[in-house]
Amino acid sequence: MPRVIKSDGAREPFDEAKLRAGLLRALEKRPVDTEEVETSISRILHELRSTGEREVPSRLVGETVMKELKRVDVVAYVRFASVYRDFQDVSEFQDEISKLKLELE
Repeated sequence: MPRVIKSDGAREPFDEAKLRAGLLRALEKRPVDTEEVETSISRILHELRSTGEREVPSRLVGETVMKELKRVDVVAYVRFASVYRDFQDVSEFQDEISKLKLELE
């Protein structure tokens, strides 16, 4: 796996446990089975490996996770996006949900 370049420039090894914990937190109490979570993790890992890069920005990791969550469960996607993008008020949630509605139509 490529190393992760954090927003402050620090570099760290990719942590699959951290990825799994973030997905599970977003998917908590959602109707997604364990097999689907593992499939999602595999897809994310494959996409990151397929960049061919030795290092990837943490932003790419977050965006890849959000893309996968959007495919699996839109509620989990909004949960993850709200933390990842640091939503500050209800209007940011509304904007994201409006975008989702347009995409799903």
